Amino acid sequence: PRYVALSGAMLYVVGLGLGDEKDITVNGLEAVKKCKRVYLEAYTSILGVPKERLEAIYGREVVVADREFVEQGIDGMLNEALTMDVAFLVVGDAFAATTHSDLVLRAKGLGCKVKHIYNASIMNAIAGCGLQLYRFGQAVSVVFFTETWRPDSFYDRVKENADLGLHTLLLLDIRVKEPSVEALCRGKKEYEPPRFMSCATCARQMLEIEALRGEGVYGPESVCVAVARMGQEDESIKTCTLKEMCNIDMGGPLHSMVLVGETHPLENDMMAMHRAAEHDFLPEDQVPNQYLSDM
Repeated sequence: PRYVALSGAMLYVVGLGLGDEKDITVNGLEAVKKCKRVYLEAYTSILGVPKERLEAIYGREVVVADREFVEQGIDGMLNEALTMDVAFLVVGDAFAATTHSDLVLRAKGLGCKVKHIYNASIMNAIAGCGLQLYRFGQAVSVVFFTETWRPDSFYDRVKENADLGLHTLLLLDIRVKEPSVEALCRGKKEYEPPRFMSCATCARQMLEIEALRGEGVYGPESVCVAVARMGQEDESIKTCTLKEMCNIDMGGPLHSMVLVGETHPLENDMMAMHRAAEHDFLPEDQVPNQYLSDM
């Protein structure tokens, strides 16, 4: 059934930006401070600071909304938004993930009033690596391989971009509060430890798929850019070949990667400024194996 929100009651969908608690916009902060309930989505991305830092600056308790909450328990939050101001906080920008479009549609269907407050996301912050945004094609997601499952749908999108000379932004897999296969089989609520794909793993998986497909979309000498923790104090940007990327050490999460297409001279100069040094690479025996077990 569709209800009518009480006058003034609003669901604010607020982008937090990429860095820390201070990256929220002024409009976003004003909205959060007048909300009676504040939820932090912790499924599609992570913030580089604990929620206590957010609570200190917002003056509000922040409830962490994990994957289970977002996909199954969201109705309680939407019902609250019919009678009071509620903030739903999203790292980056709210509409960089389809999960949040579904949230807004459900909210509107229930009769909630919704206001969006935008912010920076990896989709535009990637320009900080020196590659020009209008020269990017389709962004693709790369998920963790398992021993028997090696999804390669990203390869076709990369090929389409490469045929047009465009760069490809690769969004690397995040697994937070994922139920284990064994737990699912037994009907238990047990979760795997959080996993965040590294640029080294992404490069290895990409080369494996190229070897299987053999269409020459990219190769060991293809130029790529690794970025880590964009917008944070210790953000890192490194340029190297795809083969070298297999051993790159980009530190803690979150990582993203760009497969470089045709370039402008200014882009070349920026990439040269970020050229990886010898100490940025790990010996082969020290590169973590991030392949997932099938069980």
